[in-house]
Amino acid sequence: MALQDIVDQTVKGLGYDLVEIERSAGGLLRITIDHPWVAGETEQWVNVEDCEKVNRQLQFALEVDGIEYKRLEVSSPGIDRPLRHEADFERFQGQIIDLTLKQPMGAAAGGLVSGLRKKFRGTLERTEQGTGWQITWRDEPQVKPGQRVSKKREQPPLQALGFTLDELREARLAPIVDFKGRQSLK
Repeated sequence: MALQDIVDQTVKGLGYDLVEIERSAGGLLRITIDHPWVAGETEQWVNVEDCEKVNRQLQFALEVDGIEYKRLEVSSPGIDRPLRHEADFERFQGQIIDLTLKQPMGAAAGGLVSGLRKKFRGTLERTEQGTGWQITWRDEPQVKPGQRVSKKREQPPLQALGFTLDELREARLAPIVDFKGRQSLK
């Protein structure tokens, strides 16, 4: 059996979703798991006990099938979780994400965005037709620490980029950390 199949069967058998398998040169085998997502239900997060349970079962399964590794690491997806499947995009609709296109976007957006640009950060939304995905953002200039910003300052235009999952090289939740408490990030 292939590594992907063994890990997938083991993780799903324990009631988790397999997010990612990563194998590095030093013999590290890193498995990322998450709880299955069901729309409308309360969000569950992976904890240490979940990782320990999957780790123990994987050690046994990998040994039985003779898969070689030096160290096994099981973890949660973290704050910069990769988005790969349609269900991931459904789950995190309305969140800020970072995405990288396979190809530059070309001469679009009437010159407001560089045609060579591949990386974007914005809010994930469904398109108005409801058939695809888009991100929306404003290219605001960076404010230096301590610099005052006028409330009368005109906001840059809201921009949108529609995309399909086939056009993406990578998409992840944006790792935004707010140490001042729960506040709106907009």
